Amino acid sequence: MIMNKQIASFLNSFESQLKVMSPGRINFIGEHTDYNNGFVLPAAIDKKITFSFRKSVSKTQCTILSTTYQKLFTFSIDKISIREATWENYIVGVVAEMQKIISGIGAFDCIIDSDLPLGSGVSSSAALECGIAYGLNALFKLNLSTLQMIEISQRAEHEYVGTKCGIMDQYAVMKSKEGAVLLLDCLINKHSYIEASFDPYVIVLLNTNVSHNLASSEYNTRREECEFVVNTIRKDSNNVSSLRDVTFLQLQQYKDQLSKNHYERAAYVLEENERVLAAVECLKTGNLKQFGSLMYASHRGLQYQYDVSCPELDFLVDFSETNKEILGSRMMGGGFGGCTINLIHKNAVDDFVKEASKAYKEKFGIALTSFVTVPSQGTSMYS
Repeated sequence: MIMNKQIASFLNSFESQLKVMSPGRINFIGEHTDYNNGFVLPAAIDKKITFSFRKSVSKTQCTILSTTYQKLFTFSIDKISIREATWENYIVGVVAEMQKIISGIGAFDCIIDSDLPLGSGVSSSAALECGIAYGLNALFKLNLSTLQMIEISQRAEHEYVGTKCGIMDQYAVMKSKEGAVLLLDCLINKHSYIEASFDPYVIVLLNTNVSHNLASSEYNTRREECEFVVNTIRKDSNNVSSLRDVTFLQLQQYKDQLSKNHYERAAYVLEENERVLAAVECLKTGNLKQFGSLMYASHRGLQYQYDVSCPELDFLVDFSETNKEILGSRMMGGGFGGCTINLIHKNAVDDFVKEASKAYKEKFGIALTSFVTVPSQGTSMYS
């Protein structure tokens, strides 16, 4: 790759003062429940973004280099505004949100290197946000708590990118630990670790390599639809502040006051919360077969009730259901593209990926990519 002179000069003069790694995340079950104050079951993965930080020789100018994009940009620490390139807003947004609650952030330089597949639903955005927050906290000795950095990263995505995400991605990226999944209660932002042994099965992500342009706008629309249901029920029940407070009986009582779409969105969320808690019990008892069945049920809810899937994702889940070596499969992430997460017997991975890739290419004319992953450590100092 030909490198421009500005990038080459920056790299040659850069001496790192600290390094941070920030991973992507998977989510076994509990999709679109986080912003409804529900339950989720994510884990960090062994693919990550690496950040090299140093304090800038300039008093105000920050220089950021992405080796993935081969792009370098600068901004002033005392004059931050929304930028044209989306990936840059994840960075400046974190800095701006940190400045709202704490002083002491000086100008800095950073080199960012990633092996996360972009747009695949493994939350490269949260990995980027959390890595910046974690690194600046260490570089300038700000003494922010992990939860503060999680909330800063979430607000950056809301205010500077425009995606009204829940807290799951940032929380999982920051708080995960190796060999465990994270049961997160998004109502109170409390978690517990569930030891996860899937042997002889492994976690395989199949990347559709599509990202339909509905993803961002429909994500916010789903949030609004859920809020509409809550507001409808709240007129008669003051104790209802989110779908977490709504029972199946209450929802059924308001069915005639809701459109079919509004009813189905809410019903999905209530059912998905129950699936998450059932999935935790399956992990505790080692019932991986039932765990896989819950994954399939989650996908069908996302496909038919929440309406955030797409033909490519549905094809891969349908294809997996014909293989007895696969316990479960579902779409993962916001929807309309990205990955399916699959629980596959370790001896069947190569054959399945080969067969799925061939069928997918014949159907859509798109090359399928895949990787095996494991629950891993959250954001931390690089060693």
